[in-house]
Amino acid sequence: MFIGDLDKVVNLLLSLSGRLARVENALNNLDENTSPEERRTLVEKQKLLTQQHEDAKELKENLDRRERIVFDILANYLSEENLADYEHFVKMKSALIIEQRELEDKIKLGEEQLKCLTDSLQPERLK
Repeated sequence: MFIGDLDKVVNLLLSLSGRLARVENALNNLDENTSPEERRTLVEKQKLLTQQHEDAKELKENLDRRERIVFDILANYLSEENLADYEHFVKMKSALIIEQRELEDKIKLGEEQLKCLTDSLQPERLK
């Protein structure tokens, strides 16, 4: 159960961080012609995402406490080597989730760039 929750919380944090970054970038790139309504909507989204991110960080802190409890329980049942393997697995699980998300983002960006490049070349082929 702990590992499943770890997966969910790390993915939640990554998702919220990405969404918050996109909203903050949108706010930073607004020009003077942007309507007050659009600006207000983005500020409200930023506030909501910031609160959700804080809540997710609190979930992660609670999960970290659970991790220590689970580790202490497993220490009574596993050999030192198996306990070290478990500890390594837990640390690698989060790292691999983060790496997977980064790779997925890079793939998505590459596909978008390829589409834009292909679209920009289409008119030239028609000439």
